[in-house]
Amino acid sequence: MRKVGIFLFTALAFAPAPGRAQEGGDLQAQIVYAFHVEDTNLLVNLVQTLAIQTGSGGTDQALRYQLGHAQYRLGLLLGEKRPKEAVAAFEDCVDQLKRVLDQDPTSAEALALQSACYDGLAKYKSLEAVLLRSHAAERINAALRVAPRNPRVLYLVAMDGFARSKPGSAENQRAFKALELATQLFDQSPATGIDAPSWGHAEAYLEFGIQLQSRGDLLGARNSIEKALIVAPDFKAAQRQLSSLVRH
Repeated sequence: MRKVGIFLFTALAFAPAPGRAQEGGDLQAQIVYAFHVEDTNLLVNLVQTLAIQTGSGGTDQALRYQLGHAQYRLGLLLGEKRPKEAVAAFEDCVDQLKRVLDQDPTSAEALALQSACYDGLAKYKSLEAVLLRSHAAERINAALRVAPRNPRVLYLVAMDGFARSKPGSAENQRAFKALELATQLFDQSPATGIDAPSWGHAEAYLEFGIQLQSRGDLLGARNSIEKALIVAPDFKAAQRQLSSLVRH
């Protein structure tokens, strides 16, 4: 597997030991928590831990998915401040999910997450952006055909739609409806096991709040963002959004 950049190796020097990264919950919960509290070092450590596990000859597709998920979250956190490292993380995410899809080409979870990673790459690779967005659209549409009521798929469908559309357009409104349905389906989702993806609930509520705010529904926006914080009390982005909303 390609390395995720010089930054990752520097950060590893300050990250917790791999064994400690899993204390207090399963890997998925640790990945989500690290993203919510914006702890890049913890995410780097989780990526390294999972890379070692998958690189030791293991063929556990759930682990590969978790590695792709961790790399996706890392790419989002690194963002424009460290674009080269973000690109490396998104590329590694795509590569890991290719292996998952080689084993199960109809995995809606892997298709949707790979779509998000292609979209992440398109933000930073302008010369390849059209092709990368085409790949993203192909994957998310395939995921939607396989699992039209999967809340993570619908959340990522919505995020893709918002990124591609102008406010007030028909496409933007379709994205809003997909997001609204995603929040409802997240609420109805049963508890999942350690290896089953269950992330996205708090993010969907936060985005729904942002969208409601942009439409002038400040009360609805506040309610939705508060729901995000009920799901994930340490979600810093939701905390900032709520503080900004209260000031208005």
